[in-house]
Amino acid sequence: MVKVDEKGFYGKFGGAYIPEMLYPNVEELRTNYEKITESDEFKDEFHALLKDYVGRPTPLYYAKRLSQEYGAKIYLKREDLCHTGAHKVNNTIGQIILAKKLGKKRIIAETGAGQHGVATATVCALMGMDCTVYMGAIDMERQKPNVERMRILGAKVVPATSGSQTLKDATNEALRQWINNPVDTHYIIGSVVGPHPYPEMVARFQSVISEEIKYQLKEKEGKEDPDMVIACVGGGSNAAGAFYHYYNTPSVRLVAVEAAGLGVASGKSAATTALGTPGVLHGSKTLLMQTEDGQVVEPHSISAGLDYPGIGPVHAHLFDSKRGEFYAVEDEDAMKAGVELSRLEGIIPAIESAHALSVLKQLKFKPSDVIVINLSGRGDKDLDTYIKWGGY
Repeated sequence: MVKVDEKGFYGKFGGAYIPEMLYPNVEELRTNYEKITESDEFKDEFHALLKDYVGRPTPLYYAKRLSQEYGAKIYLKREDLCHTGAHKVNNTIGQIILAKKLGKKRIIAETGAGQHGVATATVCALMGMDCTVYMGAIDMERQKPNVERMRILGAKVVPATSGSQTLKDATNEALRQWINNPVDTHYIIGSVVGPHPYPEMVARFQSVISEEIKYQLKEKEGKEDPDMVIACVGGGSNAAGAFYHYYNTPSVRLVAVEAAGLGVASGKSAATTALGTPGVLHGSKTLLMQTEDGQVVEPHSISAGLDYPGIGPVHAHLFDSKRGEFYAVEDEDAMKAGVELSRLEGIIPAIESAHALSVLKQLKFKPSDVIVINLSGRGDKDLDTYIKWGGY
């Protein structure tokens, strides 16, 4: 059974491991978020914005040529067609309404690939709220278009220059800022990570993905349940959203794809379930890549959104309980899969999503198998990386 308990644990993973200075911020959120998000007023505003602003429901597209290539019925859940170009906006819409109802005036966020930063800047512009986004200095270089999109939308983008200068370090900076500004500031975490209630709250906002898959698949295949749902996992919000309504349906295989980087054993990887051990990262107990004395090992992925040394606690539980199947895909194979989808279906995927597509080569299918791949984002932001890679 995959279910969060009242303390925020999925099995042995989760909880809120936070410094005393952060306790008031997290406790205010914990004690109010369910009451607010369960209200009819919240639900009406959330669903209206998802429909008329984000553009939901996103299509469930039968990828005919990709299906022929791999010998199964493959559907793509087109989160790349959301406003802002990825699934991230589902969560930021929910959290900005929540922040407004908590009386907050200012928003901070972290971002890796920039899509969460763009989605946060977008909803802050929509609601007229001040926005600061923390982003690793390296990620700012490799995701320049998203940095400029955030700035055009009115956000201040602050580089994180410590550590590996990527997502982990941006998250550290954002948490520090939140400690210093507890009264007027809400921190919009972009993935199913962080202290309780964030992992479950973000998953619930993203669960609209699997909610739609169920009725769309019923329409197309006469059944709500596919044989398999595939999604990439960094922190894991798109996967949590795609898996959410199937957590406790054992007939549906949940396939999570991590970034192997230059190879799982290369020392340049982000394959947390292959390399990680239990520990605390950014306020929750989860699996993370760390040394014997508990120092975080710097991850590597060609994809900025998967370049994270841990996974969300729900994914750690899915791995530990064997409910989820976890695979790792190397940079080169992910890039090839991105080009393959572009050539077969005319859809250029985000490199994060290309990791999910690449796992098709590691799996075996029957012609009758119905596979849903969550296409979490579009590749516009990654064109520079595709160009530098050049393998097309």
